[in-house]
Amino acid sequence: MPDFSYTARSIGGENTSGTIAADTKREVLDILARQSLFPIKVELARKGQIEIKWFRRNPPGMLVSSTLNQLADLLDNGVPVLMAFQVLVKQTEHPVLKEVLADILEQISEGEAIDRAFAAQGSVFNDLTLSVIRAGAEGAFLEDALRRTAKFLERQAETNGKIVSAMVYPTILLSVGILIVGVLLTVFVPMFQPMFDQVEAQGGSLPVLTVLLLETNKCVIRYGVFLLFGAVLLGVLIQAQLATPSGRRFLDTYKLKIPVLGSVLLDTAVSRFCRVLGTLLENGVPILKALDISSHSTGNAILAAAVRKSAENVSAGEPLSKPLAETGIVPPQVMAMISIAEESNTLESVLVKIADTIDRRTDRTMDMLIRFIEPVMLLCMATAVFGIILALLLPIFQMDVG
Repeated sequence: MPDFSYTARSIGGENTSGTIAADTKREVLDILARQSLFPIKVELARKGQIEIKWFRRNPPGMLVSSTLNQLADLLDNGVPVLMAFQVLVKQTEHPVLKEVLADILEQISEGEAIDRAFAAQGSVFNDLTLSVIRAGAEGAFLEDALRRTAKFLERQAETNGKIVSAMVYPTILLSVGILIVGVLLTVFVPMFQPMFDQVEAQGGSLPVLTVLLLETNKCVIRYGVFLLFGAVLLGVLIQAQLATPSGRRFLDTYKLKIPVLGSVLLDTAVSRFCRVLGTLLENGVPILKALDISSHSTGNAILAAAVRKSAENVSAGEPLSKPLAETGIVPPQVMAMISIAEESNTLESVLVKIADTIDRRTDRTMDMLIRFIEPVMLLCMATAVFGIILALLLPIFQMDVG
């Protein structure tokens, strides 16, 4: 059972503090009352933890998914809600998730509804999770709602993991390439400088490629720190601008226009929208609320605006497919499937199937792009290194010829 720290006042007016092991906060209050102590403050004890919430790291999606699945299993096997959370608190090792579960346990023990207790932890659980849990609690299918949410979070975590894994090798190649070029410019080029000065002193001229290399080297050595500072400052300013609604729309508009990659980004956003909307509708969330949540989960401001515009028309009694098709951003084949699903009243299941189909196509395209990027990056690295070496050796070749 968890420990609660307390501060209380005795009958004589003296303050006292300590910890009490109990299942709920109410039990702690009863214990203090039997000891003739008047509680001033009672909260869960944080053993050996110094928390800075601004910098705390939220638990990974896979861990949240696993925890929701375990909660569903416990509830499905007849374990009371309070006892289920006590079990989860004891076995969870992640400090932030452990604290979140303990806070939910405390709120539920004080009579708060489970969906409201989850909603108080909005920094850990997203809108989709909270809405599905709320629908499950209201519709008496909480265990099923938890499992469906866990499945979605697991799928999302797997997709993010694939993208990160796929970008590891290209990132390593880029880093190594920058390091090699930096070493050549700052170490090897200065070693050849006396020879270049001798050539110029004898009235000779350096090749254009060598002159460009030397000027680049001088610029890097003299102004490298300022260039780096300027690049960082420019990056911060660009990031601040992109954080604004207009900046986000500008970036998302032009991301979709990138050849090949733009279609992948659009497919990813549409897939996320379809999966979130389908999951919410399957769990009994009203369509207007589901559209609002799914618009925030697309990851693309243009598609999000299109979904919100569609929601306005849906509230006026129109079917979803018509206003969504008029936005022109959702692919025609997807719109055709949504339209047929609306007519057959199978929108929830069809949306999830659409997302699965798009994800499979996106995975194939991403694999192709990664396979294409790797040789291109190797070619760029080889070209840069060859160009520097050639610029260093050309004056030597000219001296030999002379």
